[in-house]
Amino acid sequence: QVQLVESGGGLVQAGGSLRLSCAASGLTFSLYTMGWFHQAPGKEREFVAAIWWGGRITYFADSVKGRATIIRDNAKNMVYLQINSLSLEDTAVYYCAAKIKGAVTRRADEYDYWGQGTQVTVSS
Repeated sequence: QVQLVESGGGLVQAGGSLRLSCAASGLTFSLYTMGWFHQAPGKEREFVAAIWWGGRITYFADSVKGRATIIRDNAKNMVYLQINSLSLEDTAVYYCAAKIKGAVTRRADEYDYWGQGTQVTVSS
């Protein structure tokens, strides 16, 4: 049974930073490209960042480019997303996703597995 479990969300002040974690189990983690998406109330799910299974190649949405970092730790089956300079527009549920031996992609329908999400709320 494949499981992706996000954690690290919560309430943060605008201008602050946050690190989200995704713990994967039930899969050979090193063979999966990992992605992060977010979804605000009433909005569509949107790509945030991804990291390739085969190396350290990363891909970021324009909305977070320059202030986000995605890191994977294959020894721990973990992927992390850190976002700095948070704004109200970052408020959303954040999901991690896995795509077996996949290229980095922003298309949600190309990912094989999804977590349940963790809420991030940015306040002023």
